[in-house]
Amino acid sequence: VKLSKIKALYICFPCMLCYRHISLARNILKPRLQSTLPSKTETKTDERTILQIIENAVENSLILSFGETASTAKALVTTATKPEFGDYQSNAALPLAKSLKLKPIEIAEKLIGNIRLENICDEPNIAGPGFINFKLNKSFVSNKLKGVLSDSDRLGIPRAIKTEKIVVDFSSPNIAKEMHVGHLRSTIIGDTICNVLEFLGHDVLRLNHVGDWGTQFGMIITYLREEKSDILSKNEACDVDIGDLVEFYRKAKEKFDSDEHFQEKSRAEVVKLQAGDLESLRIWNFLCDLSRKEFQVIYNILGVSLIERGESFYNKYLNGVIDDLKKERLLVKSDGASVVYIDNAKNKDGSPQALIVQKTDGGFMYSTTDLAAIKHRTTEEKADRILYVTDSGQSGHFAQVFEIARKGNLGGEGVSLEHVPFGLVQGEDGKKIQNTKGETVKLKDLLERAVEISKDEMEVRLGRECDEREEEVARKVGIGAVKYADLSMNRESNYRFSYKKMLSLQGNTAPYMMYAYARIQGIRRKAIVEEGGGKIPTEIILEHEAEMILGRVLLRFSEILYDLEQNLYPNKLCEYLFELSQRFNQFYENCPVNSAESEQLRLSRISLCEATANTIKLGLKLLGIETV
Repeated sequence: VKLSKIKALYICFPCMLCYRHISLARNILKPRLQSTLPSKTETKTDERTILQIIENAVENSLILSFGETASTAKALVTTATKPEFGDYQSNAALPLAKSLKLKPIEIAEKLIGNIRLENICDEPNIAGPGFINFKLNKSFVSNKLKGVLSDSDRLGIPRAIKTEKIVVDFSSPNIAKEMHVGHLRSTIIGDTICNVLEFLGHDVLRLNHVGDWGTQFGMIITYLREEKSDILSKNEACDVDIGDLVEFYRKAKEKFDSDEHFQEKSRAEVVKLQAGDLESLRIWNFLCDLSRKEFQVIYNILGVSLIERGESFYNKYLNGVIDDLKKERLLVKSDGASVVYIDNAKNKDGSPQALIVQKTDGGFMYSTTDLAAIKHRTTEEKADRILYVTDSGQSGHFAQVFEIARKGNLGGEGVSLEHVPFGLVQGEDGKKIQNTKGETVKLKDLLERAVEISKDEMEVRLGRECDEREEEVARKVGIGAVKYADLSMNRESNYRFSYKKMLSLQGNTAPYMMYAYARIQGIRRKAIVEEGGGKIPTEIILEHEAEMILGRVLLRFSEILYDLEQNLYPNKLCEYLFELSQRFNQFYENCPVNSAESEQLRLSRISLCEATANTIKLGLKLLGIETV
């Protein structure tokens, strides 16, 4: 076959039937197809998962079967919805029918003739109008499972082919305020995303962009000077806790709203703080340190680690952002303020929409800090990807900030700026979650209550008080239940917080998954102790359909993690773990372990138990949940 742009290169027809040489031919064709297929040529060598291997085989077949006519076609390979359809399905044929002037089933038949997956799948078959179904063969699944069993730490999951520096901005509470239930989602969703990205080999920087700067500090400092000067002494500061600080903030806000003289003094205090007044900075540091200690209590309970880099860190970069925007001729004066207009965006009255980056008095906006953060993270931290895990109400803000950052060349070329939005935590009635006093629920109180209920339920089952070890189990179950209930929901949806549902041993909950793990471990230990075993058998036997189904689900774990890496939806991992536990139950009901017909079969089934337990444990670990 003579290939364009190569003067004298031929590949014999028999070689083209070999999968390896099809890949070679595809790579030789890259220069010719580069202009029409840039993204596809980048991903075709990525075969970390079975889905990607099948996807690549279908794409190869598209080119071999239909040439450049199908050069932009997609393989459209997905996991099969039902086991009877196979394991994977391609819908590549249907969208091509019009352009190729063929029936989808004719296209599918031709594609099958050029798909080379003999060592991986049984013969592909066609269903319906032209769907191509793929079913993994037993020997392939068996060999892959041995790789899973021989690698207890990673379960055979390779690291990313191209690792990236990824900044994840999450949690972000405000100084002088207690963390409340609204901070729960950002903190645990962000932590899970970081865990998965780190597991896949990326260099992750976990940043806590705390609200530690702004007008509110002038207000609080002025109030403390006037009303609570005694606590500003070194001797009294240790008697103040975060609850006191919240009350000071509330009273300072009331006075600020009603007293013009207090307003003027507060604004003057902000100017002193920004100018570096030593006494103002001392009080500010006192406020930050007190809040920081309380935040760390919450992070310790949740097992979350972050690096604090608040708004104040970027103060020295703000003027540089203004200079950059001026240089790009994006800055416009509007009623004395400096603004940047947003492309194709208008206000309700039809006027062009603009983002204020500097106020008339020279002060900077929150958006200016975000622009400075982007510049620092791309130029100094060398980030390839920046993720912002905040509520969906900030989507519009980040869309504007990202657009201005790109127009102003504040981020590096090719850097991905991504908002990771999430919905609200609601009460069981679907309304804002509140305590009995009608106040926003404090996060610390919520977590402590979950542990308390978990302990109470355990004592009811035991018929006695928990000992020290059992109290630790109750703590893990309670915190794990709160995390899993949140993470198991689509992050963009609101969800109703219910202790009863999240602590249930039925359904897709943390207690159920933790019980499933402990049960499987118990089955495995009993088999090893009573009959011997624990070593990897020479062959994983998959004769029963339940064994085969369990094995195939186990091999999908890597696909779930790579999907999470790109799309950032932790609920997909929760759904997978729950499905895996269900498939294990079906396996255990149909396939006796200790009473298996042969020793080799018994060892094989013990190994399937081990692979399942290890997968559940690793999955829960990535969700930030401890097993018991």
